[in-house]
Amino acid sequence: MALARRIIPCLDVKNGETVKGTNFINLRSAGDPVELGKTYSRMRADELCFLDITASFEERKTFTDMVTRVAAEINIPFTVGGGINELADVERLLYAGADKVSVNSAAIRRPELIDEIAKRFGSQVCVVAIDARMDEIENSKSSSSKPAWHCYLKGGRERTERGLFEWAYEAQERGAGEILFTSMDHDGVKEGYANEALARLAADLSIPIIASGGAGKKEHFRDAFIEGHADAALAASVFHFGEIPIPELKQYLHNEGINVRL
Repeated sequence: MALARRIIPCLDVKNGETVKGTNFINLRSAGDPVELGKTYSRMRADELCFLDITASFEERKTFTDMVTRVAAEINIPFTVGGGINELADVERLLYAGADKVSVNSAAIRRPELIDEIAKRFGSQVCVVAIDARMDEIENSKSSSSKPAWHCYLKGGRERTERGLFEWAYEAQERGAGEILFTSMDHDGVKEGYANEALARLAADLSIPIIASGGAGKKEHFRDAFIEGHADAALAASVFHFGEIPIPELKQYLHNEGINVRL
């Protein structure tokens, strides 16, 4: 039997509180991250992900303190990300109690960071998060344009020339243990995950793929697993605002023939 598919609530943390937006903007409060984490742990979420979405120098101590409190209150694995630029940041968060770290912008700017984390702490600790969008790119040799997935930095504010699929493959080869792929076009829209891109990532790579961006109903999770071949599905607002209870979601997926931990 295949490994159980995982359900992962994601908590974006700003100034010590959980927030959620649409297409990476229009943020609104969703509650205390430690209390939400405890609730999700009780509801049998498989893992949690906490992202410090401002990650300025002044916020880091607040976020690290939150990680320590989360570790004391929950009994499931959790990943933390945001503002991780060097091994000292990884060490600080793992020491505070995190199980894994998620790197994004810093890894694109300096890919060697992935090698360093994997070598020092093991690949299982290193999740490479990729925020990508399907953009129309002008062809310099003709007047036509061709849509392509491009990676973005700084919480989706700055486009790079890195393509989604080649960057994901390089991250794997450098030692990433998982890829967390967020489709910026699907984020918060609640119309389903980017299943075609997910399926291509799953075909190209040998490490787990976490789907992110687009969950609005239970069927979207099913499709991410069946059509997108994702190993895990991450979501935020549908969990934070009580739209899809996790036990109900897992029972639905089980009834659809998907292997989940009930």
